[in-house]
Amino acid sequence: MNPAFPSPLRRQGPLGKPGARASNRPLPAQGRQIVLGIACLLTVSASAPPPPVNDALILGDTLPAHLSDFALLLGKQGQTPNAGVTPYSLNTPLFSDYAEKFRYAYVPKGKRITYRAEGVLDFPIGSVLVKSFGYPADFRAPDDNVRIIETRLLIRRASGWIALPYVWNADGSDADLKRAGTRVDARWTQMDGTPRAISYAVPNVNQCKDCHALDGVMTPIGPKARNLSASLFTAGLIKDAPKSFAHIPVWNDPATGSTDARARAYLDVNCGHCHNPRGAASNSGLFLTWEAAAGPNLGIGKRPVAAGQGGGTLAFDVSPGHPEQSILIYRLASTEPGTAMPELGRATAHAEGLALLRQWITEMK
Repeated sequence: MNPAFPSPLRRQGPLGKPGARASNRPLPAQGRQIVLGIACLLTVSASAPPPPVNDALILGDTLPAHLSDFALLLGKQGQTPNAGVTPYSLNTPLFSDYAEKFRYAYVPKGKRITYRAEGVLDFPIGSVLVKSFGYPADFRAPDDNVRIIETRLLIRRASGWIALPYVWNADGSDADLKRAGTRVDARWTQMDGTPRAISYAVPNVNQCKDCHALDGVMTPIGPKARNLSASLFTAGLIKDAPKSFAHIPVWNDPATGSTDARARAYLDVNCGHCHNPRGAASNSGLFLTWEAAAGPNLGIGKRPVAAGQGGGTLAFDVSPGHPEQSILIYRLASTEPGTAMPELGRATAHAEGLALLRQWITEMK
């Protein structure tokens, strides 16, 4: 068993170098959020107390036009969590075009999350998972000039989970509901000084369902005990949790696991939500979850059964020792519709993640 939680000081960057600051950082973003939150709440409290989180709206059946209606986040671009909204982070996060992600969880007062050893934690009705996406102007100065583009909510109502995407207005004063999705121009400078620009895609609500479906039912993806930072546990929000349990490694930190373990963690988070026996890609027979046994279901020596033209002329999902002959690498490296995997959520290939997976396949015997 691993210690209860990895070091809260570990940093994770988009270039695959532990210690680099940037996209999808796990625990550092949490620390930054907490510091910013305290500072901003002190500023707010000096004038007037913020309104409490709107539980009635969360539990109701309406779809509020503005993110501020929920009172989950405060301040410009919603970078301050309201009271009762807890920042958290993941050891290994989903890649989304190098976007920074700021995660929060809200659980109604008097209720707690139930621990599960496998799968997503069991959140009570009235809970909200909040995730904001954005970019610093320059990843070499990741805390400066951060532009938040969108905030997505997963709300657990009595009828089940619903997904609502909100896009921030130009002055950062509020975010508007965009159920049909939209595109936003995003620009930033990479760690090596290279300028980047993409048409950032905000998903529509049906696309949210495509990724978040398990047996056809909407569900969260990320908050599994094995991939969580300590904050939800130390805040006393999770019940029935053991004192320690195994964690998946940080994908870009060799100190946390072998090449095989880190590659499996990366695949679990980036692919396993669809590629599992109960997911949207169950018909592929390619199962990429952390629990999947090594062998054909993991793609090793397996011929594709549902890839169509997406596999090009390659014969195997994973060809041991030959990443250049593996459909898995071919599709993750592509940005062409019909070939690219994942199908949603990216307009760029994750060069650093691909480097890890190529190493993983190269080392196979």
